[in-house]
Amino acid sequence: MDRLPDDPFMLYSAVNMLLRDRYATLDELCDDLHLDRAQLEAKLAAAGFEYSAENNRFW
Repeated sequence: MDRLPDDPFMLYSAVNMLLRDRYATLDELCDDLHLDRAQLEAKLAAAGFEYSAENNRFW
């Protein structure tokens, strides 16, 4: 994936798809895609989502 969506709901969907299909952890996804984990989590938190490490997905 070249670029993740800016819209937080589309971002939520895209990140969860990547976590489900390609990455075992959020850190792995962020490292591979050169993303700042704190910024990603903050953007999704502003839309009401939080990361569950146990489930490896945002809720």
